[in-house]
Formats: sequence, C-alpha cells, structure tokens
Amino acid sequence: MRAVQVTRFGGPEVLVTAQLPDPVAGPGEVVVGVEAADVILFEARIREGLAQDFMPVRPPYVPGGAVAGRVLSVGEGVEPGWIGRSVAVHVGDRGGYAERALAPAAALIPVPDGLGPREAAALLHDGTTALGLADAARTQPGEWVLVTGAGGGLGILMVQLALAAGERVVAAARGQQKLDLLRELGAHAVVDYSLPGWEERVRGATGGAGPDMVYDGVGGELGLAAFELTARGGQFSAHGAAAGGFAPVDPEEARRREVTVRGIEQVQFAPDVARRLLKRALSEAVAGRIRPVIGQTFPLERAADAHRAMEARDVVGKTLLLP
Repeated sequence: MRAVQVTRFGGPEVLVTAQLPDPVAGPGEVVVGVEAADVILFEARIREGLAQDFMPVRPPYVPGGAVAGRVLSVGEGVEPGWIGRSVAVHVGDRGGYAERALAPAAALIPVPDGLGPREAAALLHDGTTALGLADAARTQPGEWVLVTGAGGGLGILMVQLALAAGERVVAAARGQQKLDLLRELGAHAVVDYSLPGWEERVRGATGGAGPDMVYDGVGGELGLAAFELTARGGQFSAHGAAAGGFAPVDPEEARRREVTVRGIEQVQFAPDVARRLLKRALSEAVAGRIRPVIGQTFPLERAADAHRAMEARDVVGKTLLLP
C-alpha cells in the first residue's frame, strides 16, 4: 500500500510517500480502507521532534491519528458484521496517512447515513474537542463569546455551537477570506487580530465589558491579549497553542478578576468519553446544527504541502488527506 512516512525529525520535507506492506488485523483489530485522513497542526509538532518527551513515536513512522473509511477486514474476536461498514476511528500511533490503517475495533464509530467520510474525518478531532469545550463552559444564551482562531476547523465549529446556543459571537481570525466566511456563518462581529487595535474592536462589539467567554485557539501573546479582554467574572479556555505555546495567564490576575481559567486538560478525554462525544458530533452534523468546513484537501503524495500550508496559517477550515 501507499503510505506517508516521517523519515527523520525535521521540516515538511521529511514526509515521504513509500510502499509499505498491507496491514493485517490482529486480535481485536480491523483494517480500514482510508477514504480521508485528518490532518492537525500537532502532527507537525511531532514531525519536528518537539513532542519527544511525551510522544513515543520515533522515525520512521506513519503519522496521522484519525481516519474515516470502510472496514476491509477484521481480526480474531471482532464481529464480522463490521466488514464493509463506513466508520470513523482514532487509530492512535498505528498511523493514518495511508491507503489502509490498522485500528482497534473497540474504537470504531459507525458513520451515520447522510454523512460522508470527508465530513466524518473532519469531525474526528475537532468535533469531539468542540463539544467538550462547549460542555465545560456551560455558557448562557445572550452572553458574548470570543473565539480566537475562528477560521480554523475547530474555531468554525465553536462559532457554530455558540450561535446555536443563542450566544452572541465575536469571531477573531487572520485575513479577509476567513472573516468573510465567519460573517456568512452568522458571527455577530468579526475581527482581524493581525491588525493593530483589534482588542478595542472586540471591546466595542461587546459594549465595552468584554466577552463573557473566550475560547482561545491560538495561545501565546495573542491568547494573553484575549484573556485581558475577558469580562470580570467570565471564563477563559486556554486550549490552543497554535502560536507555539498556551496563553501565559497569570493565575493571580485571574483570581483578582474572578475569571475561571481552564486549560488543555479539559479536552484530554478518556477513550469512552471521546467516543461518546464523537457520536454526538456526527449526529449534530447530520441534524445540521454543525457543519465542518473542509477548506483544502491533498493527496497522500502532497502530505508535505498540507503541513506547509497549515504551518504557514494558509488554510481555511479543515485540512484532509485523501488517499
């Protein structure tokens, strides 16, 4: 089969297409014919070797942790009825940038009728995370919500969930293309945080008080600026690190302003919780309450280009590989 390997830690150029033996399902496993593989920025960090302290993978390895497709074969102890079914699944460190992927049968989630494999793949990470973040926040209708990184796959879903809950949304992103999309999705205000004075535009949109809830998908100094905008007694979700690190929030300042701060721990789900959230995300998509925006797709041979585009922030919505 064709697969992408990380041949050594480094830049996108270390992503190389290779011919590898077809995987064979062991006990409790299945082989999935991959129709779409999720691509997330964290996979680029792993590729660079920046996650060696807590990720066991070492080159050469096949990257990618989540795929959608059809079950081709099953191993010992797995119900044969899975064969031919459309599924979405987290494959762990088995690798998903490939034509075929091994997956644990216990992790399989059937893709409901009315949803294609691309949409299912786009929700594997982002749909699960978005619902987990929204559940933790427990915001109220009418509250002001600021979403940073709103033009990415996760950010778009956060905007949609907030609007569906009756909240007023300020969507912050970089570049006109993303802002136009966020307006189309119904955001009450859109702000380009690459321009000077964006903070004042957020304050103005919220009547001077600042947002009651901030979903920070960017981190770094921009995330810190978003924290400083948070209304007194509000909530701040520091789950994003696209800027290279999480927002460096001062706990004492948060206590002084009575701002509840939650970090990455809120989206580090136990496997059973992650499966439950993914099922919900797929159901929400079928019902039309959320809609993943797939902004760009790449064939396996262009996995390096997919990583380059994401690292350059030159993407809108979700990025997928299509074997």
